[in-house]
Amino acid sequence: MVRTFPPEIALPTWVTPSLATRAGSVLPHRGGGPLSGAPRVAASPRYPPQVSFRPADRPRVHREVVSYVRRSARMNPSQERAWRGQSGRLLVDVPHGERSTSISPDATVDWATEFGRDAPLMVEIGSGRGEALAAVAEAHPDANVIGFEVFQPAVASTMSLLTREGITNARLVLADGVEGLRRLVAPGSLSQLAVFFPDPWHKARHHKRRLIDPTFAALAASRLALGAHWRLATDWEEYALAMREVLDAEPGLVNAEDGWAPRYVDRPLTKYEARGLAAGRTIYDLDYVRAPAEPLPDLVHRTPLPEPHGEPAW
Repeated sequence: MVRTFPPEIALPTWVTPSLATRAGSVLPHRGGGPLSGAPRVAASPRYPPQVSFRPADRPRVHREVVSYVRRSARMNPSQERAWRGQSGRLLVDVPHGERSTSISPDATVDWATEFGRDAPLMVEIGSGRGEALAAVAEAHPDANVIGFEVFQPAVASTMSLLTREGITNARLVLADGVEGLRRLVAPGSLSQLAVFFPDPWHKARHHKRRLIDPTFAALAASRLALGAHWRLATDWEEYALAMREVLDAEPGLVNAEDGWAPRYVDRPLTKYEARGLAAGRTIYDLDYVRAPAEPLPDLVHRTPLPEPHGEPAW
């Protein structure tokens, strides 16, 4: 059956000929009959089977599950100035893959050349606006510090902060940090890894998007040098418990505190953390150390996980 609109009925202004045709309607023209040349389309199915919105020469790209959501890349004037003035110095330009935040499988970076020196390597994944990255870089001038971030305005804000504070031993990569670890960081080369306040993806159906899972834990452990630290923080209790469960199960890692860690001395209080505290949430810190794949007998002891809603140990 084909629906037609009587000529005396005015269509809403948002109804275009193409929209009405797809919806199974035939638009009237001023003479009262069907729109000249408009195909008579059945009301069901909604879209004709032959309609394709993907060019035939463009292959379908498989969308991987990632731990972040891309937001608007629009920058404010201050961020634009920082990007124009500092990206050539602070941004590590890496070739991207199929996704704008992915990294080409062939990409390589010589970090000693990038920094102009050979020094211990520290990485933060999800460096945001750069408060923690800048604090760590300032506290460890003898280290080369790298921040991976997918949000361009945040990277620009970090550039502005690093420039304002006169910090020269930090670099930024506008890309997925998981791919950055996998493709740009050599096994056993990190002296520290930091993941502060990753998205908790609190709904059960979204848990597959969480950054801290067994696959990533194994990757991170492989990139840490023996004795190097992986420092984490979250204000979401259920995610904190899940992190401990995942990291305790990774044979290459040992909980340095046998439980919750004290606040990492080089982690500043950020606006995000302050909002969480104001909302009554507890901050959970974790500190894991890279150990041999076969843990030493005196390093395998771990305390049991607290009950959900338990208080942190400090």
